[in-house]
Amino acid sequence: MDQNNDKLFGTFPPVSTSVWEARITQDLKGADYQKKLIWKTPEGFDVKPYYRDEDTELFGNINTMPGEYPFIRGNQTSSNNWEIRQDMETDDEAEANLLAIDAIKRGATGIGLVATDLETEKDVEELLNGIDLTKVAIHFGAAPSYPALIRIVAANAKSQKQPVAALKGSFDFDPISYLLLHGDFWKSEKSDLAQVAGMIKLGKELMPAMKVINVNGHYFNSAGATIVQELGFSLASGTEYLALATAAGVSVDDAAQRMMFSFGIGSNYFMEIARLRAARLLWAKIVEQYKPADEKSMQMHIHCNTSAWNKTLFDPYVNLLRSTTEAMSAILGGTQSLNILPFDTFYKDPDEFSNRLARNQQIILKEEVYLDKVIDPAAGSYYIENLTQLIAEAAWKVFLQIEEKGGMVEAVKAGFVQDMVEKSAGLRLDDIANRRIIQLGTNQHPNPEEQMLEKIHFAEEEEMLEEEIYADDDMEVDEDEEDDEEPTTYKKLVLFGGSDAFDQLRLATEQFVADGNKKPGVFLFNIGNLAMRKARAMFTTNFFGCAGYEIFDNSGFETIDEGVKAAKASKAEIVVICSSDDEYAILVPEIAQKLKKANKEVNLVVAGYPKEILDSLKQAGVDEFIHVRSNLLQTLESFQEKLGIF
Repeated sequence: MDQNNDKLFGTFPPVSTSVWEARITQDLKGADYQKKLIWKTPEGFDVKPYYRDEDTELFGNINTMPGEYPFIRGNQTSSNNWEIRQDMETDDEAEANLLAIDAIKRGATGIGLVATDLETEKDVEELLNGIDLTKVAIHFGAAPSYPALIRIVAANAKSQKQPVAALKGSFDFDPISYLLLHGDFWKSEKSDLAQVAGMIKLGKELMPAMKVINVNGHYFNSAGATIVQELGFSLASGTEYLALATAAGVSVDDAAQRMMFSFGIGSNYFMEIARLRAARLLWAKIVEQYKPADEKSMQMHIHCNTSAWNKTLFDPYVNLLRSTTEAMSAILGGTQSLNILPFDTFYKDPDEFSNRLARNQQIILKEEVYLDKVIDPAAGSYYIENLTQLIAEAAWKVFLQIEEKGGMVEAVKAGFVQDMVEKSAGLRLDDIANRRIIQLGTNQHPNPEEQMLEKIHFAEEEEMLEEEIYADDDMEVDEDEEDDEEPTTYKKLVLFGGSDAFDQLRLATEQFVADGNKKPGVFLFNIGNLAMRKARAMFTTNFFGCAGYEIFDNSGFETIDEGVKAAKASKAEIVVICSSDDEYAILVPEIAQKLKKANKEVNLVVAGYPKEILDSLKQAGVDEFIHVRSNLLQTLESFQEKLGIF
């Protein structure tokens, strides 16, 4: 250490953890340390308020370099370059071709294509016409037969004098996801799973650089699973595919190097970075047990999609903010490729504008933010290093639970996986309903004037969340959609969004008005203490705005009679008294008596929860109390029923 460093560190002597803890305890002034400062995550572990160097001393991988086993710091050694992927949602070959060429010209380096109708080499030629496959990765999904598709794509590339062996991309073959989404095997368990080894062999023979098995972990994300569950289930699926392939005589190197993992990346910024680091760590440990000849076989190839679970129908431009932080998490976590869902994909088919924005989000992060220049910048962060280990430990427990059930297929058949996800989704939905999780513009700070009903438009009847995944040579696309009510052999994994219930509230209000009814109104009876009435008026505006009701605000009233007169004139179905708890005992009975006398059908609400006088206020005529502990969704649903909207 040079003299300058000696002077610097001498000025700032080290502070021990015990001293930090003593000061924290002092500042808490008797408050519970565990309740105030320990974050109990939905993933099932506790996160401390701070971490220090000593918290990383037991981590055996803390000093590894990028590209070194166990690849916690990524697979690359010279840059953090990733594939800017854009998925085309149309199954029309000519249209998809034009969209793909335009996306490539504008910066995309990977293209996702719907292969539903690709049956001949001519179909593939029309789809890929004018695309230089040596410069762009091509990813095929929703194929009627993936083995047949590999053959015709390879034949087309060969006829176009493309270097077939060097072509990159993937085929979205994933029979376990098919089982989860449809509640049945495509043909039979034996036939579907036998195709795993066949796909790997065929891929090695015809298109060796392409990934032919895709573990679609993002489906768990879209069903409401936690980060840890998505990772644990994905590892279990990948392990099942390895076991099936090696049991059929395929080497672990051939199998592992032709697998890809697709994760859904949410807005929990640091957790998502740590999750990808933990994923590589655990996958390397799993593949290592198969004793691969090539160390690269232990590298997990990761593709990420921005999450569909947390995107909202209302205030959709907020989706741009969500997907930007998600993209950053994926990139800083070391993903190999990334697809950003267009902000409007949740209510209409993406157009040129929204596709361009989605693509440019990545281009800006690469060309202007330079996120491709540094590999694993999170390395050494005490917080992220600890999150990485905590996630790895928790995901490993989930993985072991699946193994105890006999593997992923058996766990899915038993409904174990679906039940776990359903339970987690229920807890997350409860957090959204109670605004412990904020969805800006949906369950907090909505724009009551926003109208979305007429903007909802899809060219197809169903969204592209449930991609068709087929598992045999002679599988054909069933043109008739399966009736959701038709019983299946196994329980399905249900995909939906966290804001769906709130979206339905708002849309129901819009439809109610479109049918010729008056838009429900909420009158703010602001009176008494200035600070309290303003705060509670704002709270009430946010509260009822989430249902799309019309809000009648005002600067406040000097007298009860003045307020009653204005409330009656507004013809609002709901009147909310906004004042202080101390004043409610005097104000509310008189207001209730005068309002109910004029209109006994009016819904009288008090903003707040004055628990000492609740019973007396109810007896005076108060119908509801709204406060920070109210279940927002349940309360609004009850008002929808009262008003005849539901």
